[in-house]
Amino acid sequence: MAAVSMRLPVVRKAVGPSAPRGGEKHLVAPGDTITTDTGYMRGHGTYVDEEKLIASVAGAVERVNKLVCVRALKTRYNGEVGDIVVGRITEVQQKRWKVETNSRLDSVLLLSSMNLPGGELRRRSAADELAMRDYLQEGDLISAEVQSIFSDGAVSLHTRSLKYGKLGQGVLVQVSPSLVKRQKTHFHDLPCGASVILGNNGFIWIYPTPEQKDEEAGGFTTSLEPVPLSDREVISRLRNCIVALVTQKLMLFDTSILYCYEASLPHQIKDILKPEVMEEIVLETRQRLLDLEG
Repeated sequence: MAAVSMRLPVVRKAVGPSAPRGGEKHLVAPGDTITTDTGYMRGHGTYVDEEKLIASVAGAVERVNKLVCVRALKTRYNGEVGDIVVGRITEVQQKRWKVETNSRLDSVLLLSSMNLPGGELRRRSAADELAMRDYLQEGDLISAEVQSIFSDGAVSLHTRSLKYGKLGQGVLVQVSPSLVKRQKTHFHDLPCGASVILGNNGFIWIYPTPEQKDEEAGGFTTSLEPVPLSDREVISRLRNCIVALVTQKLMLFDTSILYCYEASLPHQIKDILKPEVMEEIVLETRQRLLDLEG
């Protein structure tokens, strides 16, 4: 008979409020008055009633000069030009692929907006259109950059750089887009032996760090070699650490993920998902981030 793991109830320590990166956030609920000053402009997530600026969604208040908006804590992905996203091909159409990117509408990857295999530069022909399913087919995961936004809000992607393209072996974690911190780069090779792509759309890809990057493939060849057990353990630990950070509502970026990984090392991989262990390692991560800022 298999052994059953049981945990007794424990009294959880109250976690005091701590200032997140970038200063204290002003959190509001729908209907809360943000300000009565008429000099502010109304942004997303707000409306004006009786000369008061009121929140229409639950989230954090953000001010840019005189513009006030509320960034929702739980929302679909709203694309911005230049964002890095991870998506899944859902449909192959004429001269384009439909991509699921956690937004309200499917994103679009045009045949003309991608590198051909080998990085060849030429006009796309009818033969390329017939071979589209050889490049990408339904179910394939890709990394891409937002090229433009259509008038209906749909996102147009491109994979013209060799760092983008089809994703091979790894683990996909889906989180709220509001928890992914915007940075100069969203591709990180972590010193623990794995790499992550932090998609602005909340899709995070964890994969073994490649020994050498094949620049001739144009982003279409995927390694199908067996992944060593040590790499799989690192990837699994990173995945559970990201789940712990998301559960405790801590922002995701390379430093927070690495600190959480280091804090989790005394625990077994499966134990990271226990609520009391989550609280312990995220509390240690939060404290190290505060010490780093101080």
